[in-house]
Amino acid sequence: MKINFAAAAEHELTDAIDYYNDQLEGLGFVFAAEVKKSLSLIEKHPHAWPAMSEQWRRHRLPKFPYGLVYGVNEETITIVAVMHLAQDPTKWTDMPL
Repeated sequence: MKINFAAAAEHELTDAIDYYNDQLEGLGFVFAAEVKKSLSLIEKHPHAWPAMSEQWRRHRLPKFPYGLVYGVNEETITIVAVMHLAQDPTKWTDMPL
């Protein structure tokens, strides 16, 4: 399956990497590596994580308070958010895929 990032999700990912690098040099790259590992897992098992709605699922990063919100169709996984877990998860439930 192909993985696509929505523009907003790309922006959130960049912001999170920058934030963690500002906190501790190199920590943003650790965060990025965790996202990459999670994307690999999602690609292999796209339906393994809990559904937030009919079309959206969330995979929580193991070492950071973030989740990847994504939708799945026959050929593509679309990441719509790199969501800090303090955010309201229902924000994405009505978005079209």
